[in-house]
Amino acid sequence: MKRRPRRGLAATIVALVLCAAGALTAVVAIQMLLGEQPWVSYDWTARTLHDTRWQDTAVLIAGITLSVLGFLVLLVALLPGRPTVLPLRDNESGLDSGASRRSLRGTLRVAAASVDGVSAARLSLGRRKVRAAVRTNRVTTAGLDDAVRTAVEHRLAQIGPAGYLTVLARASTTRRER
Repeated sequence: MKRRPRRGLAATIVALVLCAAGALTAVVAIQMLLGEQPWVSYDWTARTLHDTRWQDTAVLIAGITLSVLGFLVLLVALLPGRPTVLPLRDNESGLDSGASRRSLRGTLRVAAASVDGVSAARLSLGRRKVRAAVRTNRVTTAGLDDAVRTAVEHRLAQIGPAGYLTVLARASTTRRER
């Protein structure tokens, strides 16, 4: 089970552009029906479009710009995002199971913070790596990196993600040696 996020960004961009174009068209049409001066003159727009040639530089620039923007929106919509649910190992039960990235990150952060001497822990979860950055009030951080790495790896073994995650740990101190 790999649940990936929906591609709302691409849909939002297209929806906002279409909504803005529709709103502008409606406002101009209403202004013309009421006999007021429209924001965009219909006569000016029609005359400009009629006088524009396919060979003009403005048409080329507008075409390239719209093509690139369309390609980027399509690319954003098609490329897979970072999974929101990570699959767990199958234990011969035949059930698909997974853990959300947020809950996995929180559980691993608690495991890193539970190591003796750790005063604060931050954890980031990448595609193949888990990075733990811990702070300690000790003067020296000797052996703390390994202890944190071991604690996080032990917790990962208990959870059992389907893929292998490399654990990197870095400890820093708030105190200076005198």
